Amino acid sequence: MATRKRTAGSYRVFRLTSWDAFLKLVINPPYSNWAFRGERDERWPLFSSLSRYLQNFGVHKKAWPQQEGRILRIFKRKAHQFLERPPEWDDDFQWLALMQHHGAPTRLIDFTWSPYVAAFFALERAVGNGVVWALNPARIDSSRNPHPARVDPRDPGNFARHYLRGRNHLIWMGEPYTMNRRLIAQSGTFAVPGVLDVPVEEILPGRDREETLAKFVLTHPVREVGMRELYRMNITFATLFPDLDGLARSMGYELEFHWGYNPRTMEKYTT
Repeated sequence: MATRKRTAGSYRVFRLTSWDAFLKLVINPPYSNWAFRGERDERWPLFSSLSRYLQNFGVHKKAWPQQEGRILRIFKRKAHQFLERPPEWDDDFQWLALMQHHGAPTRLIDFTWSPYVAAFFALERAVGNGVVWALNPARIDSSRNPHPARVDPRDPGNFARHYLRGRNHLIWMGEPYTMNRRLIAQSGTFAVPGVLDVPVEEILPGRDREETLAKFVLTHPVREVGMRELYRMNITFATLFPDLDGLARSMGYELEFHWGYNPRTMEKYTT
């Protein structure tokens, strides 16, 4: 079951109480070609990890561009010790994707082309209502970036020119030319905001939000069925993070699952 809320100049918000209701929405138009992001708390706005860090720890807003540029330079100068083939020095977007991959705060916001992967991140550690955000890349290009190629952060100089200064209310979406294993495993892509002090849902023009952004609130009853079905689809931390860390993190849900009985109720499954 789904209930829908919409206000003038805003985006659609769906409150879902079943896994099937979520699937009916995301596998059909208009959302079937959108990108998705899952978060375990419906109250969180769409901020990057860099935005959250700068705000949570009281870094003065005037220092944000310099401090963001500083950690990018430091990472470039030191990461070569751990890399066989570092990115080209002026490929800022590739460096940022690498930083994101290893847990540094960046302005890149993880999205995925798979609503199932997004649902996993929304539900796996949720103790309340999770959320899956959806963005329409085609509308982002046309509504905010009349000439998206001109602000492509993959091109040399564009990140410093259009993003680092934090003055352009724009969003770009895409992937680095060279994708790492996690991006491939997660069908990942990135949203790149031009400002850090405004969440994505407010950067988008009000008149375009309905065709550009949607919010699917997965109420807590969705979790049990959703996580079981995702497990059966082999969507786990072990497959989304194909390394030892991912395998270790996947042990959490294994505590909740068993093929022969329900670990919550101890009820045996019948054939």
